Amino acid sequence: MDIAEVAKRTGVPASTLRYYEKKGLIASTDRQGIRRRFAPAVLDQLALIALGQAAGLSLDEIGSMLSPNGGSRIDRQLLATKAEEINETIKQLRAVSRGLRHAAECKAPSHAECPTFQRLLKAAASGALASRRQGKDLQRSGK
Repeated sequence: MDIAEVAKRTGVPASTLRYYEKKGLIASTDRQGIRRRFAPAVLDQLALIALGQAAGLSLDEIGSMLSPNGGSRIDRQLLATKAEEINETIKQLRAVSRGLRHAAECKAPSHAECPTFQRLLKAAASGALASRRQGKDLQRSGK
């Protein structure tokens, strides 16, 4: 199928398909004039790329686990690490959601007078500071 059909069926713009091919994530089978042609298996590869991106993997991380001809080399440790990161994000978002819900429903005259809200503020501040420190540590280490 040609690049226009792949783009139409997947919703991935042709420019992105060309970029993925340049990065080695997918491969065209040949050309029909100036148009690239792809095997039907490219649809599954693009679905895997989309799934990886939805999980927060970079294209380089995804590329390290795919070969353009459709094979895969799954890095189970990378996936386990990413799953733990997602679980931690979910935990943080649930805490934020509870805090927002409490703030919306709190009967205290002012949020400054609400002990629950004050605890949430302290927890958020310490979490934000820890995240900043971790980010700076990663920058210093060159990661």
